[in-house]
Parts: sequence; C-alpha cells; structure tokens
Amino acid sequence: MFFATFRSARSTRTPYRQRRQQAAGAQGQFWKMHNTVFENQGALDLPALLSYAEALDLDVDQFTRDLQEHRFLDRVRRDFMDAVRSGVNGTPTFFINGVRHNGAYTFDALLAAIEGGAPASY
Repeated sequence: MFFATFRSARSTRTPYRQRRQQAAGAQGQFWKMHNTVFENQGALDLPALLSYAEALDLDVDQFTRDLQEHRFLDRVRRDFMDAVRSGVNGTPTFFINGVRHNGAYTFDALLAAIEGGAPASY
C-alpha cells in the first residue's frame, strides 16, 4: 500500500497542512497529525497546528524548524506531480495492481477488484 498526499489545485490551505503532516511523520506521528488535521479543518492556522504538535508530544522546536525551512515542500510537490502524471485528479484514488480503479469504493467492490473479480477500469 502506498499513501501520498494530494491537494486540489483550488486549495489554498492544503499544501501547508501536508507539510505539517510530513513534519509530524518525521517524528513518527504522520497518521495522528493527519487525523487531527482532518478532525479540525476549521482550525489550521499556525498556532493551532503547533498546539496539535504539542498535544502529540512532538519536538515542537524541530517541527517548527522543519516548517520554516520548508523541509518537506519538495516531497509534497513531487507527490502531487507524480499523482497528476498517474491520472489522479481527486481523492481518494485507488490503484489496484497498477490500474486505476474507477468503480465504487465499497469494501465489496474493492475486494472484488483486488481478487480480480471485477474488470479493471481506466
């Protein structure tokens, strides 16, 4: 399984959020930050995000440096461009056995596609 961050071209906040998730990930807390940010989409300013980092017991000084130095900006941009080149235009997007799955995202539909019971859709 591969997970990459992907932002909408219309989004103005997402690139910052993604960098913060990557900075949290460098300290082993990517998914906890991801979930916290998702649950608090109305509070994504820097003070709020720093409070989330503190609540997750991150090294807040390192987290802040990673953000100020744009440590993960190249990775976020690379993930975005790789996704666009692969045909991703929104989230979620699933690729099963290297083929983009355009069917339903229900458990049964995804399981059938994984097991080969559903035709691949491009």
